[in-house]
Amino acid sequence: MTQPRQILFVQGAGAGTHDEWDDKLVDSLRRELGPGYEIRYPRMPDEDDPTYAAWSAAVRRELTTLDDGVIVVGHSVGGTILVNTLVEWAPERALGGVVLIAAPFVGPGGWPGDEFTLPPDLGARLPRDVPVHVFHGLRDETAPPSHADLWGRAVPQARVHLLPGADHQMNDDLGAVAATIRQSEVA
Repeated sequence: MTQPRQILFVQGAGAGTHDEWDDKLVDSLRRELGPGYEIRYPRMPDEDDPTYAAWSAAVRRELTTLDDGVIVVGHSVGGTILVNTLVEWAPERALGGVVLIAAPFVGPGGWPGDEFTLPPDLGARLPRDVPVHVFHGLRDETAPPSHADLWGRAVPQARVHLLPGADHQMNDDLGAVAATIRQSEVA
């Protein structure tokens, strides 16, 4: 019997997000992927007032406990912090893919950065040969859909998936994300 494929899901920010919002995304991903996947969904510290230092440390700790080939998924601010963590710190584990869901872009054209700004050579600084997918709803009123284009320019190897009708929470449906993971193992 083979080991389930591991996925680390990094939640978004805001009071109650872990238990009242992003848990629905994780439940959708679990249902859509089925038993061949193990999804880790840690609670990020101070979700209602996140800091890059605390969340980045939590992401690094989680990554050290996972196997090679782990797929990292970040929603909203969790995705932005996840990517910045990956460019600042080379994980000990080989990643199987990076998936960003409704992630705000921090830098020119996007959100201003108080704690960090994504580097201009972001794509080159991500682990080599690791597929990157950016999912963004066209009805996202939290992080505008234009942020997906900014991610696409900053990470030229990324595949950008714009989802008509989807809001910031992807209407609690990660079917498109699961299909991409299953079909190509994020390739």
